[in-house]
Amino acid sequence: MKKYKMYINGQFTDAISGKTYLTENPATGDIIGEIPLGGAEDVEKAVKAAKAAFPGWSATSTVQRSEIINRIADELSKRSEELAQLDVIDHGTPINLGRMWEHIGVSNLRYTAGAARALMGDSIPMRQNAIYSLERQPIGVCGLIIPWNSPILMVTSKLGACLATGNTCVMKPASISSLVTLAFAEILDACGIPPGVVNIVTGPGGSVGEAIAKNRYIEFISFTGSSETGKNLMASANCNLKRLHMELGGKNPFIVLDDADIDRLAIQAARSTCNNSGMVCASPGRYYLHEKIHDQFVNKFVDAMKKVIVGDPHDEKTDMGPVVSKEHRDRVERYIKSGIAEGAKILLGGDRPVGSLFDNGYYVMPAVFCDVKPDMTIFREEIFGPVGVCVKFSSDEEVISSANDTEFGLCGTVWTKDIKRGLKIASKIDAGAVGVNTGMLVSGETPWGGFKESGFGKENSMYGLEEYTRIKMMVVDFS
Repeated sequence: MKKYKMYINGQFTDAISGKTYLTENPATGDIIGEIPLGGAEDVEKAVKAAKAAFPGWSATSTVQRSEIINRIADELSKRSEELAQLDVIDHGTPINLGRMWEHIGVSNLRYTAGAARALMGDSIPMRQNAIYSLERQPIGVCGLIIPWNSPILMVTSKLGACLATGNTCVMKPASISSLVTLAFAEILDACGIPPGVVNIVTGPGGSVGEAIAKNRYIEFISFTGSSETGKNLMASANCNLKRLHMELGGKNPFIVLDDADIDRLAIQAARSTCNNSGMVCASPGRYYLHEKIHDQFVNKFVDAMKKVIVGDPHDEKTDMGPVVSKEHRDRVERYIKSGIAEGAKILLGGDRPVGSLFDNGYYVMPAVFCDVKPDMTIFREEIFGPVGVCVKFSSDEEVISSANDTEFGLCGTVWTKDIKRGLKIASKIDAGAVGVNTGMLVSGETPWGGFKESGFGKENSMYGLEEYTRIKMMVVDFS
């Protein structure tokens, strides 16, 4: 077991209280790390360091900041296998998925390093003999709150944009999945990031997250997590009207029309449902199946789900490891039980896997429901687990109405050979990103963020960089 430290003002440090907590491997239940239990005093210390570092960092040229971010990307690339292995033991991520995440993390950093150099202001042709210029400035001290389901992706996406635009930050990793972020602090330190520019405070959302939200010197918060937590964060962040970026939950429609290639889609649906054990905000929340192909698709979907290899996340043959914690396993199982109790038909899953490999881990077997109705809990709420929810529909108008019957609006997909029909349906789906015959490919270049209770603002792309800036107008009269 390794003892980890927080990173504040360029120093690796314990919590001021001296308290710690233990973290465990969700595949085995073994204790793997001791982490500082930070609190409001630690946040105050980190904010003070970030505030002091801001004038110097914001005055650094974009070229210099980009060079440092590229150095961080180089070091992350060198240590990618180490961090992927940390993801395996800390989160239960299958090793091949962990390696892919590290690769995307490097790409995220390289994108922000380059794109920031193309971020420009504007001018307004208001009147003769005067110049009205608009420049983008860094906001100041930012609070970056990282989710537990894909830490390196969120760390690199948020931090890259934050640093490239001249801000400093206090970052809080999820308490149940902190090791990758703490290891990333070692990379920052090795790359010569100036003291105070990046500070990492560990601990629960109820104390550390709350302190970040309420601190009046933090001007901007980027949060990825559940909609419920996002609402609580917004309520706490009104102390100084700080700006917020919220990337929250989803109940995403996967709409299969009667002319779609269901053989291919059934396999893709199984992969999408079980990717990261279903702990993905972009995961399909409801499979809408046209009545003409419903039964055939469901049968093929169940067959594909049976072939998903659930096992040791260190094994390269494993498709799906455990969920992140005992609490989350219990939560997913409650949803499965509610589906059965409320009258949905379960076609697969519902039991825990059997065998010595699974005795101490937090595994959930893939599950499939059909005959799901709009008043059922599994229809309405985000499960965040490997559970396929199948809904039958008969017309385009019906599926559009049903797909929009949700408080969420993150993303969706439509599958058909009739592109015109697919585009017509996609244009009416109330979500931040909708694909026709393609899933959601999130990258440094593509803006990501939803509508309604899925949040607001964009991650990644030039739009994501702009979230970390404020516009200042300068007027010069030379008449």
